Amino acid sequence: MNILKSLISLSFVTFISRILGFVRDLLLAYMFGASGITDSFFLAFKVPNLFRRVFAESSFSQVFIPILSEYKINKDIKSTKNFIANIFGFMIVVLSLFTIFGIYFASDIINICAPGFFNHPDKLYLTSQLLKVMFPYVLLISLSSLTGSILNSWNYFSMPACSSIFLNISIIIFMIFMTPYFNPKIFSLAWAIIVGGILQLLYHFPYLIKINMLVFPKFNVLNLGLIKFLKQISVVILGTSINQISIIIATMSSSFLISGSISWIYYSDRLIEFISSIFGVSLSTLLLPLLSKSINNANHKEYSNLLNWALKLVFILVIPSAIILFMLSESLITILFKYGAFTYNDVIMTKKILEFYSIGVLPFVLIKILLVGFYSNQNIKTPMRISIFIVILTQFLNLIFIKNLQYTSFALAISISSWINFFLLYKKLCENNIFITSKNWFNFLSKIVISAIVMFILLFINIKIFPIECEHRLFFKIIRLLYTCIFSGSGYLLTLYCLGIRLNHFLSPFDKVKSP
Repeated sequence: MNILKSLISLSFVTFISRILGFVRDLLLAYMFGASGITDSFFLAFKVPNLFRRVFAESSFSQVFIPILSEYKINKDIKSTKNFIANIFGFMIVVLSLFTIFGIYFASDIINICAPGFFNHPDKLYLTSQLLKVMFPYVLLISLSSLTGSILNSWNYFSMPACSSIFLNISIIIFMIFMTPYFNPKIFSLAWAIIVGGILQLLYHFPYLIKINMLVFPKFNVLNLGLIKFLKQISVVILGTSINQISIIIATMSSSFLISGSISWIYYSDRLIEFISSIFGVSLSTLLLPLLSKSINNANHKEYSNLLNWALKLVFILVIPSAIILFMLSESLITILFKYGAFTYNDVIMTKKILEFYSIGVLPFVLIKILLVGFYSNQNIKTPMRISIFIVILTQFLNLIFIKNLQYTSFALAISISSWINFFLLYKKLCENNIFITSKNWFNFLSKIVISAIVMFILLFINIKIFPIECEHRLFFKIIRLLYTCIFSGSGYLLTLYCLGIRLNHFLSPFDKVKSP
């Protein structure tokens, strides 16, 4: 398996999905702007998204894939399919009941998540009605995460990554063609999410048939694999829930702030998620089955090589991205979102959040890699304990900052706490006697820092000589932005090359190549 080729392919698919996501958000900003209505939609959508992160995505795959890897290596195909069928059936039953509960108590959930809406009954009613429509997305995306994790275990990485494209396409089509048929018009987005969730799930089925893993759901709570899965997932869900509680608290505080705050946070989140998804999600998705296989084969050297390779790759790729996000935040937001109802004031408000978020974008991605290192080894409790401390720290910092920084306080708080989270996870992973760090990390980081300084200087000079904001025509704004990024990025890569870091160092973590 060519791991770098797989990573490039997966990152490209994720990139396309995120570009479609920006098109979606561009249309959303143009048609609805940043207002009380969009606050209602973003808050309502945040609820199923929070539960998606608890029940699906990384939480699910980080427990499911290592156990499935064990079955593939040590069990026959019948036992493997029986394990998958029982997971499938259990999720359908439990999450269907949870969805019914969520729809019935939608108003109460909104009251808890956004107490600031209590004095705005129209806003509260709209948000709760949107949530009722969107809540089944929790079930759909969780089942999609199951089918995608199965495909990842068979080294089908790009196909599951493509599924998110269907959600973006669904929302774009509904906004363009179906919005006039809904009243209020924002409901078109809610129904688009449900249709997109159905498409995401169905898309996986032909590939499951191809690997002979499309099974009929069963419900047997005595299945040993299911019992092991539930024991581990309960700990992960607890840890993930604690992190989501931190986000809920931030949302609660945002609901008391100026109208539009939730929307500004959403748009800045989108840019951070773009970097996090392309590098963090893609790399962790690729690593999890490989690390799990290394652990199950007791190949600790391969495990360490994979993690060292991934962490170094993250430093090389994400540091310049973070610098660009910080230095060019206003230009990026203007080009992406400043259309129609999205005003210049919205640009400035969103920019302030993005600048604070950019401080933490590197640890955001590094944490995803380190968590995979723990979960592939089926070490669930250590990350959970650290996450509890980090959530408390984040809220403490948020309380300190909110008086002076208002709606930007959470972005700074979570960036600072993410750096502490990264160092704690790294320290604990090094103590487990399985992961051995390479000996030349200080030398490697020194070269990255020098190259980053060169890039920062080139960006600063370009911004002063060719200010992007002074150009009124969109086409030339984009040209100037691309030129600035390419010029400064080339300086970064050239400096790395002069300092001795070569591309062939990262061709494969399995090869014994010269380490940078």
